Amino acid sequence: METLCSQVSSCRACPRLVKWRERVAREKRRSFADETYWGRPVCGFGDPAARLLVVGLAPAAHGANRTGRMFTGDGSGDWLYRALHTAGFANQPESVDRNDGLRLDDCWVTSVVKCAPPANKPTPDERDRCTGWLDQELDRLPGVQVTVCLGGFAWTAMQRLVARRSGITARRVTFGHGVHWEGPTGLFLASYHPSQQNTFTGRLTESMLDGILATAKARLTS
Repeated sequence: METLCSQVSSCRACPRLVKWRERVAREKRRSFADETYWGRPVCGFGDPAARLLVVGLAPAAHGANRTGRMFTGDGSGDWLYRALHTAGFANQPESVDRNDGLRLDDCWVTSVVKCAPPANKPTPDERDRCTGWLDQELDRLPGVQVTVCLGGFAWTAMQRLVARRSGITARRVTFGHGVHWEGPTGLFLASYHPSQQNTFTGRLTESMLDGILATAKARLTS
């Protein structure tokens, strides 16, 4: 996995994404003006022996694109790692930077697209090109039994990827919070993404996210 993540961090396959992530890292947000941004693709993070996989859309421009670790340094990460800590998958509820001591147990957190995209909207070609990295991550996570997809983008991308990996054309399951389907590698659970758009409006509450992870944990077998 370390070798793969090193390869991911040096990828320059999508010119639009490369230009955007590096522009953000150069111009920065005023509140982070004194920090050195990561400004590269971001690999997954956690326990390679994980039975739980959490998949998001992509690194946030001033979150993981700044800190170099998925869901770290932004509001979405605050929600996710608090919930993972509550469920017993994280040793602490906060994720501030790569050196904050956070450890995940039995969980791997990653994204479909590895670079921060403009307006959080990768193109279909960028999604398909980058899914190859996620495919290789899955090869190195043989113990996964439950996959939690944060948002409709991750939900649809994982269905496409699982179908391609298994050679089985499955019925497309429409995204919705709490929706699930049984795939060839285990249970797939959908959750609204813990973005500010969802958390500030109450579309996603802490109890809703906790419920998803409780369902995931209850499904894990030794």
